[in-house]
Amino acid sequence: MIATVKNEAQAVHRLLDSLAAQTRPPDEVLIVDGGSTDGTVEVLEEYAAGGALPLKVLARPGTNISQGRNAAIAAATGQIIASTDAGVRLSPNWLEELVKPFEENGEEKKRKIREIRVIRGKEELCVVSGFFLPDPQTVFETAMGATVLPALADVQPEKFLPSSRSVAFRKAAWERVGGYPEWLDYCEDLIFDFKLRELGPFAFAPRALAHFRPRKSLVAFFRQYYRYARGDGKADLWRVRHAIRYSTYLIAVPAIFLLGLWRTPLWWLLFLVGGAIMFRTPYKRLWPMIEGYSFADKAKAILWVPIIRMTGDIAKMIGYPVGVLWRLRRRGSISG
Repeated sequence: MIATVKNEAQAVHRLLDSLAAQTRPPDEVLIVDGGSTDGTVEVLEEYAAGGALPLKVLARPGTNISQGRNAAIAAATGQIIASTDAGVRLSPNWLEELVKPFEENGEEKKRKIREIRVIRGKEELCVVSGFFLPDPQTVFETAMGATVLPALADVQPEKFLPSSRSVAFRKAAWERVGGYPEWLDYCEDLIFDFKLRELGPFAFAPRALAHFRPRKSLVAFFRQYYRYARGDGKADLWRVRHAIRYSTYLIAVPAIFLLGLWRTPLWWLLFLVGGAIMFRTPYKRLWPMIEGYSFADKAKAILWVPIIRMTGDIAKMIGYPVGVLWRLRRRGSISG
């Protein structure tokens, strides 16, 4: 099992404790620290000394997430790599569910592989995708989880691209695709996923759950989505999605507003239609999450959803061109 950390002294206990409680204990745990200054390394080393986990800490100051993951995988002795993130709380059967498809033998293995959606006709299982759930502790975080994270019912297993907070893959596959792209600081796991899809099929393990806490504030969320969109621009991802977003906010919304002023306010009914389309899925996810909340907290969560959604869209619209400019300035020098 591998992970990277940086300044996670307050949160890394959740990950370590949940790893120690796995129904299928990891054979080895390699965690790369990217240069923590808050005592994270000391926490890790203390845990390693306790013997609850076969934990090895690798200090790699100044490395980004891709470099840290590659360093951990290179140091791993096993041939099946499970990956997660710091601050995550793993379900007790997380590792068992992730590695089960790799460990099945004989006719059962053949049957399982036949059930998997085969990518480009190849049948060697390369990746098992786990899933992740929000672990909110405030009303805002609940609304955040409902707004930005898919529910299990939203997932199409054959199309699902796993996050590296819950995934397992063959070390040989990692080697063949050249590892995580070290030139990319965000969205690196998507590029890694795209490369792995060229090698063979992905299986989906919906019970391999990683629980993580959403961003605690709107400012932190804005920063996160700005960086995600900047990564999209650097990696040249999702051109159409970003084009639709710019067209919606910079063309459609002003046009409808002006038509409502100059022609008839009935044009503004399109805002209600657009809002119903935009927020239908987040509210569908939100309702069961707030079932036991007070009326006041339910109202707060409902009001947070559009604020969070539009804040994320604005952050993406600002971050994406920054990434595109970065890519254009380095055209020809990007590899991996």
